[in-house]
Amino acid sequence: MTLAILSKLAALVIALAAMSANAEPLSVGDPAPDFSLAASDGKTYSLADFRGKQAVVVAWFPRAFTSGCTVECKSLAENGDKIREYDVTYFMASTDPVEKNAAFAEETKADFPLLSDPDGEVAKAYGVYTMGFAKRHTFYIDKEGMIAKIDTAVRPASSAEDMIANLAALNVPARP
Repeated sequence: MTLAILSKLAALVIALAAMSANAEPLSVGDPAPDFSLAASDGKTYSLADFRGKQAVVVAWFPRAFTSGCTVECKSLAENGDKIREYDVTYFMASTDPVEKNAAFAEETKADFPLLSDPDGEVAKAYGVYTMGFAKRHTFYIDKEGMIAKIDTAVRPASSAEDMIANLAALNVPARP
């Protein structure tokens, strides 16, 4: 590569880094960005549909069919009965296409929807988009649509147990 091309690439990288650094990260107490995303079960889900009704958890994951994501999805699927004891709707979400997430949900026996954000716009709004995929972060959103907790240290193997503990700590009521 020529020096001119390298200089332009360096300037582009610096500009992109500055844009992402200037974006205000979401914090507890902020309104959760709304979304309307296609899911593995053939439906489309919008955060606005749950506002005033129940809490929502969105567990972002990097890529379907990768080891950590498979472990996380199976953890949530195998413990769904315990999670559903709380008045909450929960999702996993990625930038994978809906067809890939549907196949992943089938393989892992996920009994909850996997949301697809293939253009990454919602992932960007949540501050989890990086290099074409989502970071493994889980957002707990109260029934009024406010962020109650952001878990940036998700452990795939214990993700269900951690989600249950967080729901209890956040005083999410039991399902009626």
